[in-house]
Amino acid sequence: MDAKTVAHHWEGNAEAWTLYSRAGYDRYRDALNTPAFLDMLPPVSGLTGLDLGCGEGTNTRRVAELGAAMTGLDIAPTFLRHAREAEDADPRGIDYLLGDGLTLPVPDHAFDFVTAFMSMMDMADQPTVLKEVARVLKPGGFLQFSILHPCFVPPKRRNVRDERGEAVAVEVADYFDETEGRIERWLFSAIPAEERAGVTLFSIPRFHRTLSSWVSMIVGAGLAIEALGEPMASEELAAAEPVVADTRIAPIFLHVRARRP
Repeated sequence: MDAKTVAHHWEGNAEAWTLYSRAGYDRYRDALNTPAFLDMLPPVSGLTGLDLGCGEGTNTRRVAELGAAMTGLDIAPTFLRHAREAEDADPRGIDYLLGDGLTLPVPDHAFDFVTAFMSMMDMADQPTVLKEVARVLKPGGFLQFSILHPCFVPPKRRNVRDERGEAVAVEVADYFDETEGRIERWLFSAIPAEERAGVTLFSIPRFHRTLSSWVSMIVGAGLAIEALGEPMASEELAAAEPVVADTRIAPIFLHVRARRP
């Protein structure tokens, strides 16, 4: 699957995704994944940053609130329209660009850091994307990205639940199946049943890679891995937000920070 086809799928998702994520139904993102990502992020105040695969801009704005001068890039025009409307209504000094990550429309050494919140596992030709990221980073700059954990969320994954419906184990399969744009269809699980009936499922092209492939691609781009994160819900968070309780069994997300020498 090429980047043009990926763009078609994400443009089709963008309107409903923006509506329901901004309504608070992406509980994994809001309750666990983004807070953990920001906790791992080094200080960025006064730095220039690129948010790769920025979507409708919620996380881009979160990083800008930390004092960074941000640029967001996404493959879907509708996402960018919503992001720009949010910027117009409540400015954070963010510029937004249309692009697929394969050829970033910026000069060499343009940014102190690059973020990618849950976008890189959905990008075609990840080695090229990582090399482009390395190109636009200043020497000493870093990339921090989050993805579905390749070990615990391969193409086939199922929670094993007890008689109370609580997750007690995770069943995984097809870890070595490095898919090239396999379409996964789902909605945020927190969307109420009465609203789900009229909503078309998201169509997500996924490019699963093994952990060793991710390491090889990062190192091959000339970046040095310096930190990893595997967010786990606390007992208190799992009680307050049961949807994220399964991260206490095995991680769903992997956070990686890598630096350009």
